[in-house]
Amino acid sequence: MKYNPKFYILFFCCFIGFAQNPVKKNPKVGLVLSGGGAKGLAHIGVLKAIDSLGVRIDYIGGTSMGAAVGGLYASGYSAQQLDSIFRKIDFDVLLGDKVPRASKTFQERKNAEKYAASLPFNNFKIQLPSSISRGQNVFNLFTKLTMNVREVSDFSKLPIPFYCMATDMETGASVLLDHGNLAEAIAISSTLPTLFQPIEYNGVLLMDGGIANNYPVELLSTKDLDYIIGVNVQEDLLSKDEIKSVSEILTQISNFRTVEAMKEKIQLTDLYIEPNVEGYSIISFNKGSEIIERGEMSVVPFLDELSAIAKTQNFQKPAFKPPVLDSLKINKVKIVGNEKYTNAYVFGKLRFRHNETLSFEDFKNGVNNLLATNNFKSFRYDFSLSEDEGYDLYGRIKETTNTSFLKLGVHYDQIFQSSVLLNFTQKQLLLKNDVLSLDFIFGDNSRINFDYYIDKGFYWSIGLNAKFTRFEYDINPLFFDRSLPAELNTEIPTTFSDFTGSFFVETLIKRDFSFKIGATFNRLNIYATSPLLISTFQNSRYKIIESDFSNVNVLFKYDTIDNIFFPSSGFLFEGGMDLYLTASNIDEFSQFSVLKANISKAFSVTTDLSFLIGTEGGFMVGNDKIPTLNFGLGGYTHHEIINNGTFFGYDFFSLSGNSFVKAYFNADYEFYKRHHINISGNFSNIGNDIFLNEEWLTLPSYSGYALGYGLETIFGPIEFKFHWSPETDYTGVLVNLGYWF
Repeated sequence: MKYNPKFYILFFCCFIGFAQNPVKKNPKVGLVLSGGGAKGLAHIGVLKAIDSLGVRIDYIGGTSMGAAVGGLYASGYSAQQLDSIFRKIDFDVLLGDKVPRASKTFQERKNAEKYAASLPFNNFKIQLPSSISRGQNVFNLFTKLTMNVREVSDFSKLPIPFYCMATDMETGASVLLDHGNLAEAIAISSTLPTLFQPIEYNGVLLMDGGIANNYPVELLSTKDLDYIIGVNVQEDLLSKDEIKSVSEILTQISNFRTVEAMKEKIQLTDLYIEPNVEGYSIISFNKGSEIIERGEMSVVPFLDELSAIAKTQNFQKPAFKPPVLDSLKINKVKIVGNEKYTNAYVFGKLRFRHNETLSFEDFKNGVNNLLATNNFKSFRYDFSLSEDEGYDLYGRIKETTNTSFLKLGVHYDQIFQSSVLLNFTQKQLLLKNDVLSLDFIFGDNSRINFDYYIDKGFYWSIGLNAKFTRFEYDINPLFFDRSLPAELNTEIPTTFSDFTGSFFVETLIKRDFSFKIGATFNRLNIYATSPLLISTFQNSRYKIIESDFSNVNVLFKYDTIDNIFFPSSGFLFEGGMDLYLTASNIDEFSQFSVLKANISKAFSVTTDLSFLIGTEGGFMVGNDKIPTLNFGLGGYTHHEIINNGTFFGYDFFSLSGNSFVKAYFNADYEFYKRHHINISGNFSNIGNDIFLNEEWLTLPSYSGYALGYGLETIFGPIEFKFHWSPETDYTGVLVNLGYWF
């Protein structure tokens, strides 16, 4: 077992300690662990020192993070195992409501990658959410870690007897948790105010035990114990100059009630250990290794006394093998609490059935699928041994009461420029599983978007969409029509206006594989305005196109990409066809088809370095009258405007043709959490009929590269890219701020 060298130096050199009294033979030792958020990780360091000395703990009480560490230790884990577990946890995922992208439906993915904030909206009043997180990820983790004691409902029967504390949110009274589901008790005791929502348990609304009793030593003092070791990471009240953040305000409020009470509680403690966690806050989880080390060092003054206790106990903690949960056989399933949603709907989202064998990871993914709908506040569950081999699952579901939401977003890019998004979403408007969404986008180029979707999962879902888009950009008129006079070969201000309405039905062939068929009406107006046009058209305004189109379309999509902005794993295939049936104001129009496909693969080389490689292509059959609808490449965007897509090294709307093929790659290095450096490259042949004249098989005529920086924020990605092309000596800077909408 490895420890910090400083620990050993002080172990042999330090003789500071309490006055030594004769140690009772084989004494019983109790341990109380305080709350303190991330500062409570110091408890692990203290336990590592206790384990190394061979001290046997006979009873544990804890609150909040003290309940989390103490409860797992009481269930059998060693301190070293707890150290390994907590160092591997991504606390951003654990403490948030982040649901993996793969757990969401295609419609839910689109919404999650669009809105930065969502607020409940009832009776024309905006409500602030009760918390940042539902705490489901915390409950899932503790359930997985405590599966070895799933049958123990009396915590005094655990390998080490245990209890933890919660707070009654109606009365403020301290509530003892010493029976029931251990994972749920730990999760309740750890529900930090504002970070997690309160949990209703046995008819009582409960929250973090530290609010009422942050150092629950009183009950421990009533047990038949010879020594009580207390570990407290709660600091004294802060001065006004030290209160600078939300976490410090929360800490100060919590400490008002508990600091004074600590004076009496310390008197009930024989060995009072107070790790030096100054400089850390309740959310300093990114400094976990440092805090654990502080905990180890805090034991040094008590080594003599602890060694004397260990010597007479003559104890060695039994080796503990964590449960392996790769084959859970679930025989019976009972779900209670769903009133609006049928059992079929719930089971359809959970994606597992009776008498099915699956891993705990698959089970957790099923729970994520359910919560990704945002129709449920929580899903708590118990596993019990079945009469047959395997487990019975009892689930308690809590549905959301809010069905109306206001959602917000901010964005900047070089096409639409500055934009503010205000969205109204109404669930269960006509049916239990429908969603109406209305986007109002204000800014340099105002837009509107309407969606109505009836989600039937593996059955045929139904959707309606209407959107209006308008923007201005300097575009070369020859991009739209190469037959124009050569003297117009320059960028001039161009206005793009598009109204699109569509109806579609889609179904899931498999979880991540969808098939969609629909019909679309499109009114497209594009015109250029510049004095340069007067000599050619005797008018400063030139109509590029003004037409109404109708088409039918099909789309196949398979998508397992983990992060659409910074992908590190997954596969994407998207392919479809549009058949244009009618067009107004087009002489001698004949029907034509547009076919397009995109394939990409993301993979990780290390935990920080990932790659994305892909190819894209398309061609038109029969379109020789409307060059405006040709494919276009240039710039960087997540919007497909007509048939125009991203191509580094060229400005927006630079390359065009009725057919194209493109290969691309992106290498992304996350050099610090959420901070990315990436390099991209793309190569293309684009022009008219390149698949007929075999030009697509030749070396790429166009290429471009980009070097970028990206930052993940709650408002979406912030991206800066310097891009260039070796063919034209073109250089430019691309900027994107926030989610695309």
